[in-house]
Amino acid sequence: MIIKDAHFLSSNTRIDRLPKDNLPEYAFIGRSNVGKSSLINTLVQRKGLAKTSATPGKTIAINHFVVNNQWYLVDLPGYGYAQRSKKSREEWRVMLANYIARRRNLLYTFVLIDSRLEPQNSDIGFMEWLGENQIPFCIVFTKADKLSKAELNTNVEAYKKRLLEDWEELPPLFITSSETRQGREEILAFIEQQNNELDSYLKTKGL
Repeated sequence: MIIKDAHFLSSNTRIDRLPKDNLPEYAFIGRSNVGKSSLINTLVQRKGLAKTSATPGKTIAINHFVVNNQWYLVDLPGYGYAQRSKKSREEWRVMLANYIARRRNLLYTFVLIDSRLEPQNSDIGFMEWLGENQIPFCIVFTKADKLSKAELNTNVEAYKKRLLEDWEELPPLFITSSETRQGREEILAFIEQQNNELDSYLKTKGL
């Protein structure tokens, strides 16, 4: 996929104010400081398009970007930030659940995982919730350049082993680095494939 244009559209804290659901949508989410903004900027080749909050975990908003005037890229608030208040965490949980459950054009959620860390309960719990609610998602390991190839393989395999304790099969997996652009083409190719399949489906339905 060639990125010809990517621009910010809106930032909302209310589900009823989100953009029209007339384009396929892909959401990106992960723990605070997982490298989400860097990955988004790398994907669309727009430095500074997605901006990191001065205070991690503070902002609770759903940020929409339009890519090639064909699909939405959504930057969701980070989770797992210890200094976020209980009220703020609950607001995030409710907003996220409503967004994922009601957004009918959301095709996939990309869950970002720091490849340097052992499996985190917050990540595992969130992915289990997605699975229980039959919400399609992918796992994206970030910051691959921070590890040796052997260390990276060991950590990824450990994560797979942990997930397979509860799951029969794994969702699509991507290994990325915003520094080296590793994984960029694979993620964009996946999104392009999903968009093409959706177009084909809509055509068979005469839509």
